[in-house]
Amino acid sequence: MSEEVQQPVFQIQRVYLKDLSLEQPNSPAIFLEQEAPNIEVAVDVGVENLAEGVYESTVTITVTAKINDRVAFLVEGKQAGIFEARNIPAEQIEPLLGIGCPNIVYPYLRANIADAITRAGFPPVHLSEINFEVFYQQRQQAIAEENASGILMPDGSPTTH
Repeated sequence: MSEEVQQPVFQIQRVYLKDLSLEQPNSPAIFLEQEAPNIEVAVDVGVENLAEGVYESTVTITVTAKINDRVAFLVEGKQAGIFEARNIPAEQIEPLLGIGCPNIVYPYLRANIADAITRAGFPPVHLSEINFEVFYQQRQQAIAEENASGILMPDGSPTTH
């Protein structure tokens, strides 16, 4: 009996904006400030298995702009994509979901965040490109160090002593 080799399948099913929030706690007074804001950006990536061979990949960006320790604005956006990934070797599926999918989703999120900031009345913030391969490797290293440093709880979080 010969075993039929299945061809790898990778397809984008949908890309969508899952969440977008904007806060301007010090408006309108903050618009009178002449100083340029200090911008902080935080990034997170997530993956959820929706069905056999179907995954949701998310990229979350939080942009916080402060002027003299007062928040000018805080924008958080979560862009997601549904991807079909079948017949892909086990050692390749995690990097595909942790690197390839975020690379597809991120440009949409960049545009949505820039649009939200501009519509809020602030000069546009253009987010830099992100090397999701380096981001993925750093996360894998952090997980390995956490696992090596102590006993983990059933949910994967480290115990505290």
